[in-house]
Amino acid sequence: MQTTPALKPDPQSGEWHVPSRATVVVGIDVGGPRKGFHAAALREGSDLDTFASRDARDLAAWCIQVGARAVAIDAPCRWSRTGRARPAERALAAEGIHAFATPSLEAAEGRAFYRWMHNGAALYEVIEPHFPLFDGGNAVSGPVCCETFPQAVACALAGKVVSARHKTTVRRELLGEAGIVTKPLSNIDVVDAALCALAARALLAGRFQTYGDAGEGFIVVPAWATTPTTGADPVEATVAGSVAR
Repeated sequence: MQTTPALKPDPQSGEWHVPSRATVVVGIDVGGPRKGFHAAALREGSDLDTFASRDARDLAAWCIQVGARAVAIDAPCRWSRTGRARPAERALAAEGIHAFATPSLEAAEGRAFYRWMHNGAALYEVIEPHFPLFDGGNAVSGPVCCETFPQAVACALAGKVVSARHKTTVRRELLGEAGIVTKPLSNIDVVDAALCALAARALLAGRFQTYGDAGEGFIVVPAWATTPTTGADPVEATVAGSVAR
């Protein structure tokens, strides 16, 4: 895990970079071709819009339309170079946060299970020309896109590893504690999209941490809370296996 250093003022203006509360950030949950994409845009603190489509191009156009400065996506931004779990996934696992390992492109070809990852790759292809992929730098003002993982975001917000077995309840509570009105979030896909949007907001604010490397992709989450809040105790939450994204 890599945590960004303390924010520093701009060397020319001397001003501190803190995103405006009016800054728009977007989170996107990625499904397979039938389910498609679910997105949430956050602005003015807790003001939230949602959008869904099966077409990646619609998502890219919507992000531009709402004036997004950062877009956080719940899908691998790069395929594995070795065919094994990427450094980001191994680093998360070391902290008790388990995700499906991303295969190489060759291994994923023709396998139905990985259709959602192919869908994610298609989204990055149309998003990155407008929102360049985060490269690991500390100073980020946007436009930018990054990979994130809702379970890891939830753990960071709670300040401890939380249960994935009761993810709908736990994640809604964490969003509420972050000031997000959860009533419009009609299903787990938009709940996860809202968590992704919080990762995008943290990236712009400089209050984030990363897992992984530039070669196979960074996973970005908010800086971990220092005081544990909602969720299961770590012993209850650390379970074997992987968590569906």
